[in-house]
This record gives sequence, structure tokens and C-alpha cells, in this order.
Amino acid sequence: MTFSMRSFKRKFIYIFFVIGYLISTQTSASSDTEGLRQLLQLTEYISVDYASAISNGKIIDQGEYQEMLDFSNIIAERAVREPGEQAMITLSKSLLCAIQAKKTLVEIQALTSELKNVLLKNSPQLSLPTSLLSVSRVKQLFQNNCASCHGVTGKGDGELARQLSPQPTNFNERTRALDRSILGLYDVVTGGLDGTAMPSFNHLTAKQRWSLAFYTGSLAFVFDEKRQENNALDLSLADLVQYSPNELYRAKTDLEKGFVEQLRANPEELFSATKAPLTIARDQLKKALAAYKNNDVKLAQQFAVSAYLDGFELIENNLDAYDSSLRKMIEFNLLGLRNEINNKEGSVDVAVSVSAVLLQIEQAEFLLNDSAISDTALFSASFIILLREGLEALLVVLVLFTILVRSNKKEAIKYLHFGWAAALIAGGLTWLVAQKLVTISGASRETMEGVAALLAAIVLFYVGFWMHSKTQADQWQRYVQQNINKSLKSGALWGISGLAFIAVYREVFETVLFYQSLLTQTNPSQQFVLFSGFGAAAAMLVVVAWLMIKYSIKLPIARFFSITTYLLLALSFILAGKAITALQEAAIISITRFPIDFHFAWLGINSTWQGITTQAFILFFSSALFFKPWLKKTSRVDE
Repeated sequence: MTFSMRSFKRKFIYIFFVIGYLISTQTSASSDTEGLRQLLQLTEYISVDYASAISNGKIIDQGEYQEMLDFSNIIAERAVREPGEQAMITLSKSLLCAIQAKKTLVEIQALTSELKNVLLKNSPQLSLPTSLLSVSRVKQLFQNNCASCHGVTGKGDGELARQLSPQPTNFNERTRALDRSILGLYDVVTGGLDGTAMPSFNHLTAKQRWSLAFYTGSLAFVFDEKRQENNALDLSLADLVQYSPNELYRAKTDLEKGFVEQLRANPEELFSATKAPLTIARDQLKKALAAYKNNDVKLAQQFAVSAYLDGFELIENNLDAYDSSLRKMIEFNLLGLRNEINNKEGSVDVAVSVSAVLLQIEQAEFLLNDSAISDTALFSASFIILLREGLEALLVVLVLFTILVRSNKKEAIKYLHFGWAAALIAGGLTWLVAQKLVTISGASRETMEGVAALLAAIVLFYVGFWMHSKTQADQWQRYVQQNINKSLKSGALWGISGLAFIAVYREVFETVLFYQSLLTQTNPSQQFVLFSGFGAAAAMLVVVAWLMIKYSIKLPIARFFSITTYLLLALSFILAGKAITALQEAAIISITRFPIDFHFAWLGINSTWQGITTQAFILFFSSALFFKPWLKKTSRVDE
């Protein structure tokens, strides 16, 4: 056996794999899972390095060949310990025999591919990434964590490379890259590599580790933008992650040669359906500017609207946990950009505005991707999302509930329950359809929410005025005796059900989207914190419901209707403001800025003339109701 640095490196790796294997035989079921992933690494290792040991049926490196034998022995022995997995046992023995017989590389790789399929089948379901860091961010991450050993371009020639034994991997070596999977790279980034200087980077978020794996797996390949491919739908993200390019070509003979390399060089196509919100915002802004320069103002406006509603809006809650002032600034500039586009002024001004927003989005992306969100910020964001989105709907349903109870029409409550329960189901189904079947744009979603909020505001405003006329106990009793039975029989029950449906449905779909976006910023270990925030908000909503029901039933009838009237009018005020804001965000209603900038999200107040005018109208008539009894009393005193 000839001595070489390469042989020395492999001997180190071999020793530590053997040690790891011996330790794993003594561990519990949780370690069995790690053992399967270790066997996956060993199997891929054989597939990648067998060519360095055997050529034309002859040993070209005795040390390499001995490692192939030892690794295949470990796999075969471990497979026997898997109950009921005959396929794993058979394939592992076949692989060992094939290596002993010095079979060709093609035969060995065919066996390793089959064995890998069985190992993946028996491993826990892999949690695949939903998005990657931007190219600029992952390059910076690589420079900060990897370049000192692997080199600036990943060729294994970093400043520390000569001091290391074995030397760092050259990710630009195409032949080996064709036999290396993204999953294998991810496992090494996550757990490190025993016997080498490669440490574990488990302190990075899963998104950062996946991004590094995809990046290092791309360095051996060059993306050709002119190349037209027709196989995009034939290859899933799971395929690209779990299998090497050569394994995919062997399994999918209809794949055009070079296609997998193109995806490895630029995997963005596989994430197109689940792009990160800020990536969507950035892409749509660039399209808006291009359309504007081509004098297509209408298309530019559509892209500008999409940049906010399909992109930035979905991470507003996340960004608030880091920098609320930056969130407000980006929101203000995105909405203001539409006015600039509509003004049809010079493209230079629009280009400057787009560049400014893109820079702010880059800052937001840095904050969100640089590290995982803290537990405190995550809990707070999760808590506020449900409390803010759920409180209005809850108050509407509770007011309707208490009105029915105080009217002695408890049999009508089932219609109310049907309304809000149907809204929860419909909201969930809408989200599911939007994910799987059709694309519901941000503009459509916001229009739906705006119209629903406006309709609810009108109904609540009307009911508030109607209830004010019944605040006297004798008036209410007379009305109940004369009209309530007739009203409840003439379709009002379904009206109550419909109002409950509208109040709840408008919140459900968007709430799910907000939590879905928040999940992308969390580590698996933080999911308990996220659900704790959700649970705490749900508990608070339950407490609010209990207090309202308990004390509203005990109130005198006149007092009850007086308080309920003002609560309904307050809800109408809030919903009207939010309706105008939603319709403005969807570009249904124009935006005219108020001279002074202010924003009170909980009250639905925004600094636009359209929103302020609408809410001022409700406030004026509500105030008239409030002061009307006082004016009458003053008039009698004067007489």
C-alpha cells in the first residue's frame, strides 16, 4: 500500500466511522435513527470513492479498498439488526460480495442506489426546506464559516487548508459532485465529520444549514440561463435533496442529461411555489420597475400591489419582533410607490424609490435570516397574531350570543354556532385550496377581507342604532312581545348566522398565512414556544368570552343594551377603518395621505383621508346617539 495524504485522510475517517458504529450498537431507539443516517453516509461514501479503490477489476489503492470492505461489513452487520427488513439485509450482503469480487463501479453504484432507497424508506420523514437564503446571504455565510478551510471559491484551498489533515473537500470537483447528494452535505454541516477538522454547525438555523448544503452542492456546476428544460415537473425537491445526480439519472432514464446539474447549480426553480415572502416582494418590485419603464402603468401597479400583499405583508409580524420602525418604513414606502407609479412622472423617481425599498428589504432579510428568532420575540409574535386577529371576531359573536340569550331565544343560538363553526372550516379549506389547487393572490385575499369587513361594519352600525332605540326596558319588552318571534321566523336567524360567518371567516385565512410565515423563522426546538404563544392568546380569548357572558347576563336590560350599543358601534368603527385599509392595499380604493402620519392598528386607524373620513362619519353619528339623551334632558330643563 502506497502512503499518501489521501490514504491518510480516509484512514482517519474509517477509524471514526468504526468507533461510531460500535457506539451505536449500544444505544437506544433514538440512536438507531442516527445509525440509519450514518449508514446512509457510509453507503454514499462507497458510491463516491469506490473508483479510487478499484479499476478494471484490479486494486489500485489497497488502503482505499480495505475501507470499502470495512464499510460494507459495517452496513451488512447493522442491517441484520433491523427486524423485518429483509431487503436491507439482502442488499447489504450483495454489496459486500460485489466489493469482495471487485465488481465494476456501475454495478457497485447500482447496489448502493437500491440500498439507499431502502435506508431512506426506513428513516424518519425528512423535513425539507421551504426556502433558501438569498445568494448574497449564503455566500456571506460561507465566507464567514467555511472559507478559511475550504477556500473562497470552495476548492479546498483556504488559509488553514495546508495545516489540516485530512485536507478540506474540494466542492468544485465535478466527478465526485455527481455522486454526492445534498442530504449528505446537510448531514455533514449539521453533525460535522469525525476524524477531520470539520466541526458541527448545528448552532445555525436549519434554513442556514440547508442553504450551505445547496450552495456547496452547486459549486461544481454552471447554470446556463439559455438552456431550455422540460423536465421541471418530473423531479421533486425530495428527489434532488436525497439523491445524487448520477443516482437520479439511473432511476429516471427520461431525464435529459445535464438537467439535474442545472437544478443543482440553480435550485430556485424547485422553490418557486414556496418562495420566501421577501424574495417575492423583491421579484415583484423589479418587475414593477421594468413594466413602468415600458410605459405599462397598469401592469406596474399590479406588480407593486403584489410586492406588498403576496410578499412583505406575510412577514410583518415577524419583522415587528426585530425592528418595528423598519417594518413601518417599508410598508409606508411600498404603499407610497403605487402613487408614484400612478402619477406617471419620470421613471428616474420610481427607480430611486424601488432601489430604496429593495435596500430596506435587504436589511429586513438580514435581520430575519441572520439568526433564529428569540423565544421571547417568537412567543410575543405568536400571541399577538391570534389575539389581534381573533378578538374582533370573538366580540361580534359574543354580542350576538348575549342578545339572543337576553331575548330568551336560546333555541336560536345553534344558528350562531353554525355560522362561526362554518367560517372556521371554510377558512381552513380556503387555505388548503390556495396551497394545493389554485393560487389566491394577495390582492384577491385583501379584497375579500376588505369587503367582508365593510359589510360587517355596515350591519353592526345598523344593529347598534336599532338597539339604541330599545335601551329602555319597557320598550324592549314591548318589542320582544310584538316582533321578536316574527323576526326570528322570517329569516333573521340565517342573518345572524351569516354575520357570525363573515366576522370569523375574514380573519381565519390570513391568520393561518401569518402563522405559516412565522413557522419558517423558527427552529424545530422552538415550535413549543410558538404554540405556547398561540395557546396563551387562545386562553385569554376564552377568559374574555367568559367574563362577557357572565356579567352581561347579570346586567339590567336597559344597561345591557346601552353597553352593547356602544360596543357594536365601536366594532363598526374599527372594522370600517380596516376595510378601507384592506381595499386600499388591494388598490381598489386610492390612497390620499393625511398631512400627519399616524397608525393605530388595533383601532383600524390609518393616516389616509379615505379611512379617516369613513371613521369620522361613524364617530359623528355614534356621538349623536350618546349626546341625544343629554340634549333632551337639557331642553326639558330650559322649558
